Amino acid sequence: MIRSEHPSRRTVLAAAVAATVAGGAGPAAAAESAAGPATPAQAPARPVDNRAWTTYADWRGGTAHGTRAVAGARPGLVVAAPAGTADYTDPHTGTTAAWEYGTWTSPAHVLAVPATEVIASWNAHTPAGTWLQVELKGTYSDGTDTPWYVMGRWAAGDQDIRRTSVDGQSDGRSSVWTDTFAIDAPATGLRLSSYRLRLTLYRRPGTKATPTVWRLGAMGSDVPDRFTVAASTPGATGELIVPRYSQEIHKGQYPEYDNGGEAWCSPTSSQMIIEYWGGRLTTGQLSWVDPSYADPQVCHAARFTYDHQYAGCGNWPFNAAYAATFKDLQGVVTRLGSLTDLETLIAAGIPAMTSQSFLKEELTGAGYGTAGHLMTVIGFTGDGDVIANDPAAPDNEAVRRVYPRREWENVWLRTKRYNASGKVVSGTGGVCYLYFPARPSARQRAALAAVGVR
Repeated sequence: MIRSEHPSRRTVLAAAVAATVAGGAGPAAAAESAAGPATPAQAPARPVDNRAWTTYADWRGGTAHGTRAVAGARPGLVVAAPAGTADYTDPHTGTTAAWEYGTWTSPAHVLAVPATEVIASWNAHTPAGTWLQVELKGTYSDGTDTPWYVMGRWAAGDQDIRRTSVDGQSDGRSSVWTDTFAIDAPATGLRLSSYRLRLTLYRRPGTKATPTVWRLGAMGSDVPDRFTVAASTPGATGELIVPRYSQEIHKGQYPEYDNGGEAWCSPTSSQMIIEYWGGRLTTGQLSWVDPSYADPQVCHAARFTYDHQYAGCGNWPFNAAYAATFKDLQGVVTRLGSLTDLETLIAAGIPAMTSQSFLKEELTGAGYGTAGHLMTVIGFTGDGDVIANDPAAPDNEAVRRVYPRREWENVWLRTKRYNASGKVVSGTGGVCYLYFPARPSARQRAALAAVGVR
């Protein structure tokens, strides 16, 4: 997403957090052929806790006001008889409108890993005239509570509201930085020990339209501060056949979405994986794109992941939610612990989108330095090196890269690094997006479970 060492707004926010951290048949078949049967490695104790509500029993288990659970092949939550009507003034359009709403609040989830950071994610369908809000309220390790924090206001489209994060949320002990809840001073020992999530589903008054939410969850983590990580031992090899798209060929296109393709690493990577799983956009959906532009689906992904408050396309949950707008796909945001985790996923046919930052000389073959960039891991060579579809390439043919294993693992998993000026700044600590089928195969479920995702 960022091609220089000049930090973006997200990078500045992330640095403020990290600086205080203490101490499908076709693709799956192709993977099996390339890598042999998937045997998930024994996962070490990981500083990450994932919880998701996805089943009919899950939706029945929360506290509902104006919503109800629906059964079926993909259980979810919808508006029933609305709990009330509320006005919402969109800060990005200035428009005030009345909306019917219903709410659902999860039971409290006690974190197996008391957390310094929490990132929520959700999968939903929001037809025209509907949208949703996700909030988090937690209990600190000293027994006191956070306020309700807005983790996102979201719609798949942009005709009703502008999807947005909410700035300025803090109680003096924790804050929300775009899409991430963070303890302000982890060195004090304060942690988040449990949380609840609240969904508010909105629709235009008098209509029968409703959002449908299939998945709601959060990833809590307490990743230790580190400039380097232990090297993992190379394991499974093989390569997935994933479409290749360059963000660079979109330079200057639709500058209203974060100045065009130069900043589109996240939606470009998202679109690669979506199409790997068979997701396609129709001619009608792409009709708004200038017909002279190549790969219009990348422009579409940028528009429909764009966060109007963050003013960028790199909101992690918004990318996962965009992926889930395609038929029979799920998307989550998590953290992984090593390249062994990625090998486990690749062996089951699941590519992964990873976030990393580095100086030009720290990643051989990249040819650039970045304060934050997304790429797609699609396989491993016989020597264990990382095969990645890197959208920061001059054209689609140049997207496939092979990066040295040791260098790549360190720039992805560290939480601290030195920038070009010698200043200590943040690293992403293994952040990863995973997109996978709504009904995973047994081998896919096993691989996901091995990396802590269910």
